[in-house]
Amino acid sequence: MKAIVLAVAGLFTLTTQLQAQEKKTGAIQFITNVDPIAMAEANGFKMNPEMQSRMQTIKMPYELLFNATNASYMKVEEVEDSNSEGGNRGGFRMGGFGAGGNRDYYYDLATQKLTAVFDLRDTTYFMDTQLGKAEAPMAMNNQPAAAAPVVEYIKSDETKKVIGFNCQKVTVKTTSKRKIQDEEKEIITENVVWYTKDLGFNFSPNPAIWTEGAVLAIEGKGSSTVATSIEYRKVSAKDVVLPKKGNVITADDYQAKMEAMMKNRGGRQGNGVRNVVIN
Repeated sequence: MKAIVLAVAGLFTLTTQLQAQEKKTGAIQFITNVDPIAMAEANGFKMNPEMQSRMQTIKMPYELLFNATNASYMKVEEVEDSNSEGGNRGGFRMGGFGAGGNRDYYYDLATQKLTAVFDLRDTTYFMDTQLGKAEAPMAMNNQPAAAAPVVEYIKSDETKKVIGFNCQKVTVKTTSKRKIQDEEKEIITENVVWYTKDLGFNFSPNPAIWTEGAVLAIEGKGSSTVATSIEYRKVSAKDVVLPKKGNVITADDYQAKMEAMMKNRGGRQGNGVRNVVIN
């Protein structure tokens, strides 16, 4: 009888361990919605009726793949998922090469290292960045770069569930000064962040908007990014580690390249730069 009890206890322990291991690898699906008119107004720009008539809400799916040591976050298309094993999951990861309009992010969960991967004039670059740190403001039209914004984090006791996880609320309030149509304006934006510590790693779909834990939703004026589902499954190591080919670039060198491109194009942002607004 004692042997049976020990055997059952051992089986229960093994099952629990296997379940714990299984929940360390999987995929989280996100949807980003962007209203260009509302976003422009939030940033101090007023579109005329003609411009507004040409604008429409943008909906973009993204995917976070993770295992016990690494993770990657990138845009997907609504076709067959190349990461699935023997099934169509309805999403194909676009990756960081020629997809346009976004960056891919690779996380080393053990060291907390975060690397942005993007294309610039047919060259793939790797740029180290940090959670919770925004890029320096860029100089526009030969004007000096704007001062760094003032960021305030407002914690709340409010909680809610996102894809089954208990999430805590933080409001990220950013105050910045910008020159818009020769007029100095103070722009205040607020993003509500919902994060959980239950996943066991740090992450944010917008690395600049982060306080702690894994962010599963960011809600701002004119834009939102929200996790819609999670699936625990096997994830190939090649899908969550940096690509083998790419040129390392520092944040300062990137800013210099961008400013040079904008000067050459009369202040317009150069084509081929992979950025995405997800806040």
